[in-house]
Amino acid sequence: MASPCARFSGAVLFDLDGTLIDSEPVWAAANGRLARSRQASMTEEILRNLSGLDSTLAMRYLHEQFGWVGLDVAGDVAWVENQVRQRYARGVNWLPGARRLLAKVRAEGLAIGLVTSTYRTLVSYVLREAGPGCFDVVVCGDDGCAPKPDPEPYRWAVERLGLPASACVAVEDSRRGVESARAAGCKVIQIGASWSAVAADRRVAALRDISAAQVRGLIGVAVS
Repeated sequence: MASPCARFSGAVLFDLDGTLIDSEPVWAAANGRLARSRQASMTEEILRNLSGLDSTLAMRYLHEQFGWVGLDVAGDVAWVENQVRQRYARGVNWLPGARRLLAKVRAEGLAIGLVTSTYRTLVSYVLREAGPGCFDVVVCGDDGCAPKPDPEPYRWAVERLGLPASACVAVEDSRRGVESARAAGCKVIQIGASWSAVAADRRVAALRDISAAQVRGLIGVAVS
């Protein structure tokens, strides 16, 4: 049976945190409150190393860094996620150009995917604000895939869309995300003011610097 997305000639697959929404300060504040409750201090290096990790891996990393031996990782994950949930309930901060780029991609007849390490209960707030039908496929950190930088999240998204990976462009901000998408065979646009040594196909400072023509060029499809 043909995929319901077979009508699309290509796709753009977006990361979420730090790519579409300005959520990293929210996570940093929540993790910081947990650390301070145990007389520990977050550092910029620790925060950088959390980028691209799912909630459980991030918490395991914090436990290791702070020497929280024997404490409940799952309980701490739930506590931090509840802090983030309370913030999201008041509204999600979309990064400049995010909503406009989603509309541009759709106007070009391309499928839109969301491939994130964030768990689905929190992603639901973003989906609600984005509106029904905004994303043709959504892969979350608790959907059963191996976490980024493993290619499985992107491979799963590509398979569900019924498209070859070469017809898909991933938009990512983190090193782990870029590695995941490239290993899955997707083209990659990396955004951010500073970049790692990971080779992306294109680098831009911000979402508003991405054009439909650039996306189409990467997947070899003419702009309509």
